[in-house]
Amino acid sequence: MIRIALYSEDRKLQQLLSSALGKEFHIQLEQDEEAIHRSFSAGECDVVVLDLDSNQTSLQQRIACSERLVGLKIAPIVLADDGVRSAALELIHKGAHGYCRKPPSIVELKAMLRRAHESSSLKRKLEAVQQQLEAVSSCDRLIGSSPQIRQVYDLVRRVASINTPVLVTGESGTGKELTARAIHNLGNRAGQPFVAVSCGAIPETLIEAELFGHEKGAFTGTVGMRQGYLEQAGAGTLFLDEIGELSLSTQVKLLRVLQEREFNRLGSSRLIPLRARVVFATHQNLSEMVAQGTFRQDLFYRINVMRIDVPPLQEHPEDIPLMAMHFLRMYSEMHGRNIEQIDPCAMGLLQAYSWPGNARELENVIQRAIIVARDDIICPEDLPENIQEESVVNIADYRPSGSFERQLRDYKIKLAAAAVRENQGNKTLAARSLQISRAYLHRLIRLAEEEPFPEREGQEVGTA
Repeated sequence: MIRIALYSEDRKLQQLLSSALGKEFHIQLEQDEEAIHRSFSAGECDVVVLDLDSNQTSLQQRIACSERLVGLKIAPIVLADDGVRSAALELIHKGAHGYCRKPPSIVELKAMLRRAHESSSLKRKLEAVQQQLEAVSSCDRLIGSSPQIRQVYDLVRRVASINTPVLVTGESGTGKELTARAIHNLGNRAGQPFVAVSCGAIPETLIEAELFGHEKGAFTGTVGMRQGYLEQAGAGTLFLDEIGELSLSTQVKLLRVLQEREFNRLGSSRLIPLRARVVFATHQNLSEMVAQGTFRQDLFYRINVMRIDVPPLQEHPEDIPLMAMHFLRMYSEMHGRNIEQIDPCAMGLLQAYSWPGNARELENVIQRAIIVARDDIICPEDLPENIQEESVVNIADYRPSGSFERQLRDYKIKLAAAAVRENQGNKTLAARSLQISRAYLHRLIRLAEEEPFPEREGQEVGTA
């Protein structure tokens, strides 16, 4: 059965079409543009039919409605008599699916409705495929095999299809939004919108209007109705980043929305159901903020049902090679460079760095290195000076641990990395400065990328 939303005030037209079209079609009369949008977005109707009235006031409203529907990727079929034929044809040029004269030829209208249904069905399938591709892409960007990252993967999969609030915590640049997108893309809302909002980037005077929306004239400067982020998210996911930046008054209103699962636009008393799932994120310690009185305790308990802590990069440095190579492939293609490798010494510098900016800083460093690299490999001299200099500090502050052979090997590797850096990547000069052979220097560099070797091999290196 093809489900039709008829935007008209003529109930007789609905009855006529229902009788003439037969059981293959179900017609629902709608007199609210927003209801049509919600119905189509939720997959509750397949085709929209717009009845153009010859009344000038009504005609202008319907023309504007058709243009808005086209802007929302909903192509209506237009019904119009000869008096407004030119207006109907103009709507076809602007993206409406088709035009049918009133009174319509039932054979012609049926064929047009079937074609519109096929078109909308194909569009939905293409959007579903695109959502699946985006889901794979998003999950692939959560990179790492360390125990800490595997724990994040596990929690994301557990909560993806459960409609419960999630609080994602972690330092800036750790990938909190990627985690939220993975939750959305792996769950049953993947085909719906994902709306990301940075609460700290919106002035306090505008945050409520941005979240809840407003009606025309709700406050000075409003020229029309606007849907807020809560409404734009539809049946998808609303991601509220930096939730700790909200004022106490806004926190109260958000708490009520989460409790009642409904809200109203500013300037309106009409309640709108909250259909979206809300995922929150912060880099702040909300427990401390609750103790200090800057974050409401009841809101904290409401959003902290399921918590996912994204670790800082320095806590899982074993994932740096995987992440660095991912960024290398991505930005090499983006910038048209054929760079496929990172010099082992350069990789050692990356792993030795503390990464205060976390994964975002690593991404920027790799992109910069690709741009400045002279050859088809990232060398130590292609990295920023602060990363090169920190390796020298690490040598000076070196505190050995483990067996004697392991300590000796690690210290030799650090000395080799520092020497290569100081000689701008020239391994011959680096080996000469350490008074060792170039082959032995290469051996130390290779050891930086290998698993720890047995004690007897360490003894062999120590006596070399």
